[in-house]
Amino acid sequence: MFRQYLGASPAPAFDNIQMIDAQTAQDWVRQGLAVVVDVREENEFLAGHIPGASLLPLSRFNPAAIPQVADGKKILIHCRSGARCGMAAMLLASSGYEGQINRLSGGIMAWAQAGGEIVGGR
Repeated sequence: MFRQYLGASPAPAFDNIQMIDAQTAQDWVRQGLAVVVDVREENEFLAGHIPGASLLPLSRFNPAAIPQVADGKKILIHCRSGARCGMAAMLLASSGYEGQINRLSGGIMAWAQAGGEIVGGR
């Protein structure tokens, strides 16, 4: 009711955004099924990233720059802990992207904690 009074509305819900746990994400990467998009900043990416990830920082996020996802592949967006990839996923869905958008729950921190490989600079 307070939101209605102020004229604010809740964030839109998108059916094509889902959270993926680190183990599932690692399985997808190992099987070559994931197109990984890292939305952290360049200095974070250079310090360590998921193998094969493309860098597309949230600060300059452009949905049109998302890599093409071939049939049978899954887009996987991640950040450090999960917040920025949520914003990126909503921007991507809002742009009209119709495919499934997968967010790495807990970000690269959860990935590393689950034993996922992290590689250094480009």
